[in-house]
Amino acid sequence: MKNLAGSHWAKKCEGEGRIEWCLGVCQEYFFNGGKRKALEKDARRAVLNNHQSAACEQMLASGLSISNGNMPNQEFHLPGKIRLLDVGSCYNPFVKYEDFLAVGIDIVPAVETVYKCDFLNLQIQRPLQLAPDAIEAFLRQLKNPIDYLPAELFHVVVFSLLLSYFPSRYQRWICCKKAHELLSLNGLLLIITPDSSHQNRHAMMMKSWKIAIESLGFKRMTYSKFSHMHLMAFRKTSLKTTSDLITRNYPDMLYIPQDFNYVGEEEYSSPSSARSELEDEQLACTFSELPEAPYDSDSGESQTSSMSFYEFEDPILLLS
Repeated sequence: MKNLAGSHWAKKCEGEGRIEWCLGVCQEYFFNGGKRKALEKDARRAVLNNHQSAACEQMLASGLSISNGNMPNQEFHLPGKIRLLDVGSCYNPFVKYEDFLAVGIDIVPAVETVYKCDFLNLQIQRPLQLAPDAIEAFLRQLKNPIDYLPAELFHVVVFSLLLSYFPSRYQRWICCKKAHELLSLNGLLLIITPDSSHQNRHAMMMKSWKIAIESLGFKRMTYSKFSHMHLMAFRKTSLKTTSDLITRNYPDMLYIPQDFNYVGEEEYSSPSSARSELEDEQLACTFSELPEAPYDSDSGESQTSSMSFYEFEDPILLLS
């Protein structure tokens, strides 16, 4: 598994390394003003939506002070290292980068620097009320295996080629929910999932993932399609999970193409078996492949695998 992750994928995606993409997103967000821009847009959007609210007027003033450089630097610059949790880490590729305090976890670790952890059953405790240097000391003294972690502990959570390994959509949903709990406010969830088809083949699936994950209290910042994978960055915009599972089955929206391959024998023997809505969407998407240049279906803009592109705010998704 380590050889597959370190050698095969590196050769298969020359110039498009998933680790390099994660590093680029973190660099842009934490060190090149990406977080500042995101918070400024939050302030302006809140004022536009609630122009008569005194609270929003105060937020606008805060946003203006951000633009004028009057906001304290600690709002945007981390006092220590970027605390990163790599779930399904295998060989802990982020540990060698000085900007990160990387914690790699895997249910079957390949190297000693990765902690054994069953992420689906990980217990989330109350947040630590400690200074940043004390939190870093806590992370450096973690015991193996890891059975529990405090909430709001990390600045970045990485799911690199993780979600597609789970056979259940609900398991993928639980993973995203736990990531939300473990991230600090305005932290990043980076999701990479394999797909060797062209840009628009699974556009419906990626839009479905976007809706489901954003319902947890995230906002998608950027999306890229490399030759063999989708790459998405989400920002945690709410401390509480906002998803309403009563009005919409969000876990079911985290589907992958392989979900439709596991069909029971009784379904094969029953010609009258009806397709679900998601199966209809997947089938429709298959017949809607576009010969045009690749583009982001959410933003309407051309997408390439260039590391310099970061869409730090998606347009509002209009649902029919």
